[in-house]
Amino acid sequence: MDSIKSWLARSGMGSVLILALIIVVVFPLTMDLFRLNLVGKYLTYAFVAVGLVMLWGYGGVLSLGQGVFFGLGGYMMAMFMKLEASDPETTKIQSTPGIPDFMDWNQLTELPLWWEPFRHLPLALLAVLLIPTLLAFIISFAMFRRRVGGVYFAIITQAVCLILTVLIVGQQGYTGGVNGITDLKTILGWDTRTDEAKYILYFLNAGLLIASILLCRWIQLSKLGTLLLAMRDKEDRVRFSGYDVSMFKVFTFCLAAMLSAIGGAMFVLQVGFMSPSLVGIVPSIEMVIFAAVGGRMSLVGAVYGALLVNFGKTYFSESFPDLWLFLMAALFIGVVMAFPNGLAGLYESHVKPRLGKRRDKPAAGTDSTSSSDVPPATTLHSGAPHGGKPLARTALPDGVQGTSA
Repeated sequence: MDSIKSWLARSGMGSVLILALIIVVVFPLTMDLFRLNLVGKYLTYAFVAVGLVMLWGYGGVLSLGQGVFFGLGGYMMAMFMKLEASDPETTKIQSTPGIPDFMDWNQLTELPLWWEPFRHLPLALLAVLLIPTLLAFIISFAMFRRRVGGVYFAIITQAVCLILTVLIVGQQGYTGGVNGITDLKTILGWDTRTDEAKYILYFLNAGLLIASILLCRWIQLSKLGTLLLAMRDKEDRVRFSGYDVSMFKVFTFCLAAMLSAIGGAMFVLQVGFMSPSLVGIVPSIEMVIFAAVGGRMSLVGAVYGALLVNFGKTYFSESFPDLWLFLMAALFIGVVMAFPNGLAGLYESHVKPRLGKRRDKPAAGTDSTSSSDVPPATTLHSGAPHGGKPLARTALPDGVQGTSA
């Protein structure tokens, strides 16, 4: 038992375990199906927030256009489901049976060639992962190789958001336009609207989210994670040490894009539609707020941030329909001003020290070398073994929790 506790403390996996218990056990046991489905939708946004922790918190690259990748992942999945719902028998009343209804309304007489691969689920799933990642690679490689970063990169990501939104809305015959792709019902004949299917999709969504957090945590604890932190704080030093800083940034941007795309695909499965309203600048900024409220250095905090902000949107819009936007703005401003490092920073600065003091009290009279007597810079460990002993790590700047999950 002590070894398990030691491993949880060293790796920071205790918070991940608590999160998993909450979303896999507590929520399903305490909520009805309607509320649980809402939580499932909120958890799809958490994929984007987790990606932003890696990109913004660890890589030091702020992107205001993650809605692009969330939307692309969603559209890839929606195209497969729309084609399955548009078989010739179901669409026999159309002038051209066998194509999606919005194509028929826009007088298209055959399915566009680039829609054909989405008749097959494996190709659609590959497209969910690869197409947003490829776009992210093209954008980031072009920008970071020219050392474009900071606010300029954030503005460029917003421009990409705007371009994609205009493209989707303008090409109504191919994308469904402003209405998006709707009336999505089945996957390989399995009806996703049934109660049983909603439970299965919720647990699938939660499992993928936990797996994503574990993947990101593994990266954080590796040498790559240390290099990302070093690159964020001292970019020139890392470059002069011989590392290709631009490719590290490309990697984190592609990773965040892929996680966002998975979230978008799961959103379509949970909700049953995809529209350009989820791709634009406003939803992209909201996604940054999720990470800011939860804590941009904490993977678990980002999930709590996504849940809190979306719970707030639902509660305020139901209870105060005329004021909910102002209340949401007040929540964001209040949290950011009072807790610059988000909810995770609040836990690290206020809750964790008190828990540590309470835990140390019984041993104070018997152990003269308790952890409270050791300087903070030497009590932090990377979790990577080094000759059977944990590595001592230099303390991070105040308020920055570089190794917390």
